[in-house]
This record gives sequence, C-alpha cells and structure tokens, in this order.
Amino acid sequence: MSNATPANEFVADTVALVLRLEERKMGANAESVFERVESSQATIYIPAMVLAEILYLSEKRRIVTSLDTVRDYMRRYPNCQEQPMNFAVMRSASEITDIPELHDRLIAATARSFDLELITDDSVIQASAYVKTIW
Repeated sequence: MSNATPANEFVADTVALVLRLEERKMGANAESVFERVESSQATIYIPAMVLAEILYLSEKRRIVTSLDTVRDYMRRYPNCQEQPMNFAVMRSASEITDIPELHDRLIAATARSFDLELITDDSVIQASAYVKTIW
C-alpha cells in the first residue's frame, strides 16, 4: 500500500470539461478527478483557451455546453477555476514541439507551466514528452 497522496490540482482540456458538463462517458481517472473537485477534494484549472473553444463550438452548435453552463458549474464548484493565458503559458507553449495544433499546445502549456497533469483523451497530447496527462 502506497502512502502517496493523490494529486489534488489538475488542468482540464475542452473535451474533458464538455463531457463532464454534458454528463457523457469519460475515462475513469478523469471522472474521479471531477468527482473530487465536486466534493472540494481537488482543484481543476480551466485554461482560457478551453473557454474560447467552448464559445466557438457552442456558437457552431457542435456542443450543448455554453459559456453560461461553464460559469454556472464554476459557481457551483469553486474548486473549478479559470486560468488566464499569460506570458508564462506562452513561453511554455513555445517550447512544446510535439503538439502541432496551436490551441492544444496552449492548453497543454497551461498544465506544463504549473507542472500539473492535463485531463485529456487527445492521443497527440498524451504522447507529448512535455506534458503529463490523465484520462
């Protein structure tokens, strides 16, 4: 039996947050993290780029989730917090060379800049040498 304390801070990508908000199936580890957040035992940071992607996908009617849905979730669960895009994130993104898509790289860079695991099912991000992931 390990005495290790489970990590209690994470970063969520767009798919992870949308799946949770739309009550759709996700990886068991990812679901466990969201359950811990909802019981105030962990914190999830939502990168600004995730909010931008949700705005875009919602406007295109590709997802049911809207920015209002995200806002309501964050109000209900204060351990789910937005994380602004800043210079440290941009600098971290500039060093990630194995995630070609810019939006994904910025999301991964948010996790990397804080040395946190990224909740994602994206195989390209999962294969990155620059970010730790959980699903």
